[in-house]
Amino acid sequence: MNWVPVIWSMWGATMVLMAVVKLYASRLAKDEEDQVFLSDSSSHEQMEQAAIAMKVGKIEPLKKMALLLAGTMTIVVAAYYAVDMIRQFK
Repeated sequence: MNWVPVIWSMWGATMVLMAVVKLYASRLAKDEEDQVFLSDSSSHEQMEQAAIAMKVGKIEPLKKMALLLAGTMTIVVAAYYAVDMIRQFK
């Protein structure tokens, strides 16, 4: 069985997963503002920003996992071709 299409398909799927997670996280964080609320009159905005920060915090482990998977699959593809090149020169 030829493993090249399987490896490339898995690599492509992990890249798509990473892109989707990154896009989703950036979409969540687009309304997040870096500001300090000094008065109680802006408690509504403070609660909104805390909710956004909580959502972004929940997606952070998924972002790290997707990045790890994409990096691992990239290493697998590179290793496969390195081994294949070494076998050809023997």
